[in-house]
Amino acid sequence: MFIIDAHLDLSMNALEWNRDLTQPVHAINARESGLTDKPDRAKAVVSLPDLRRGKIGLVVATQIARYVTPDNTLPGWHSPEQAWAQTQGQLAWYKAMEKKGEMVQVSDLQTLNQHIALWEDDSVADADKPIGYILSLEGADSFVTLDNLHEAYASGLRAVGPAHYGPGRYAQGTDATGFLGEQGKALLREMEQLGVILDATHLCDDSFWEALDHFNGAVWASHNNCRTLVNHNRQYSDEQILALIDRGAVIGGALDAWMMVPNWKRGISTPKEMHCNLEVLVDHLDHICQLAGNAKHIGIGSDLDGAFGREQCPYDLETIADLQILVDLLARRGYTPADIEGIMHKNWLDFLRNTWKS
Repeated sequence: MFIIDAHLDLSMNALEWNRDLTQPVHAINARESGLTDKPDRAKAVVSLPDLRRGKIGLVVATQIARYVTPDNTLPGWHSPEQAWAQTQGQLAWYKAMEKKGEMVQVSDLQTLNQHIALWEDDSVADADKPIGYILSLEGADSFVTLDNLHEAYASGLRAVGPAHYGPGRYAQGTDATGFLGEQGKALLREMEQLGVILDATHLCDDSFWEALDHFNGAVWASHNNCRTLVNHNRQYSDEQILALIDRGAVIGGALDAWMMVPNWKRGISTPKEMHCNLEVLVDHLDHICQLAGNAKHIGIGSDLDGAFGREQCPYDLETIADLQILVDLLARRGYTPADIEGIMHKNWLDFLRNTWKS
């Protein structure tokens, strides 16, 4: 089945992990054998050939670069200008992939429909089709001023998550507290004017509620699981999920093990010992469906290779192509063929078509 994945850090992997994503996963991991500079070396699960093999023909692909103040211990760049330059390097990588025929940018209704028609064309082998990407910014710290938002929009940016981890320049993120401030509210106004999607993912509770109060445009949560099942501020509470559903959002289930199962200990726990498999993702998706009363507000936002690899993702997933396993798992849970089609791609498509129809 055709799949849309609403969150992949492809350019980050290409540039910061120095991975040639035009190669299959097994070749990337073979080249990284013996490297120890990052904990997920030789454990990658994402590449462009493996996306094609899994019929994952459209993704929301990120730019990401955090600004950190001198007292912030998180990794990041020491000025907004440096962070902006990093995102522009990531954009250059996407453009290089376009020039090579590996990817194609999807930024409006016309390019979306053209790309879906290509992937529905059985006369062309999937291996010969480009991966479509919708450009998203994870954390808005790299906007030196709001002029950068307009410049980014002209380059194809169509979704923005105002915060990532910790305190941000425009909003507060995971493990932080606090509100948007005037700069964050101004960002939301400009996003709404341009028609940029608000990605609620990573907003701390304070900033989440304030953002929904101040933003009247389209909202999604590209990669979020359920706090009821894993009690951490990174996940969203039932009240927050219901608010997103009320706004017509789609919520993408994420495959980072610590977000899937409770009591995960980074660098110590293993997926098998924690019983973390793809069935657990269905638990999170099903919880959202029970809240919504239907299956129209969920999808996949895997976050695979988002600074972790096989050591921290479901044990029954060897590469991203194994997302196809979800089709059978959902059927066993009683989801109808129409429901499954929605979860795997149609809910995201309907959201985008509704958002971009004007």
